[in-house]
Amino acid sequence: MEKALIKFTENNGIAHVCLNRPSKINALNVEMFAAIDQVIKQIRRNKQINVVILSGAEGHFCSGLDVKSMANSPTSALKLLFKWLPGNANLAQRVSIGWQRLPVPVIAVLEGCCYGGGTQIALGADIRIATPSCQLSIMEAKWGLVPDMAGLVALRQIMPKDKAMMLTYTAEILTAEQALKLGLVTQISDNAYECATALAQQIIRTSPDANAAIKRSINQSWNASVRSLLARESLSQIRLLLGKNRVIAAIKQTKNPDKAYRARQSWW
Repeated sequence: MEKALIKFTENNGIAHVCLNRPSKINALNVEMFAAIDQVIKQIRRNKQINVVILSGAEGHFCSGLDVKSMANSPTSALKLLFKWLPGNANLAQRVSIGWQRLPVPVIAVLEGCCYGGGTQIALGADIRIATPSCQLSIMEAKWGLVPDMAGLVALRQIMPKDKAMMLTYTAEILTAEQALKLGLVTQISDNAYECATALAQQIIRTSPDANAAIKRSINQSWNASVRSLLARESLSQIRLLLGKNRVIAAIKQTKNPDKAYRARQSWW
């Protein structure tokens, strides 16, 4: 992985991931796709990471696909779109849905441009905090393309179908306020990164196993049948009751609030 394309640090259970291609407004070339994919895998392997803050360098989140870079490399599209089975996620899709599939909460900090592929990546986060000047757009139609980075997995959960289709058809650029009203962002803050950090600090005070179970249960049950939801809730609760972090959570509430949680269980 080209480390320069992603700034990655981890401190006290919080991973800070920054898209770092500021000369191109953090636009996505093949190398950037691969770097994001690799850092998602790195976080999954690290059981000490309990929250992720995802951001972009120098005042912008991501301006979307680097169209010029892709046009200059005929094999780039093949690298992004190749998959062994149609239902699998390819490289282009993993940089969005990969965040949803991590067993830890992911908070995206959105500043400046968040266009096209940038919006698709942001939709993979669980929570999106935007600055007032941020602009968002599902922009693929502008280039004669369909949104194909799995962002629609989240989009169909957060807004009505007609509004999602309107935004996708028109490639309209939205202000942060408009995006908030539509549910594309969770909240707006003048100090979005500080807000995300405070939220991450609040989250890591709770059990990492419980957070993993909550995320999995909500994501997999949101559009599932009631029977599937009930079964998943029960199975998750049994696992939590048998885990050491559930006991630690109880101790933290009653006797020792400074007691540290154990590493996240691998079954999530």
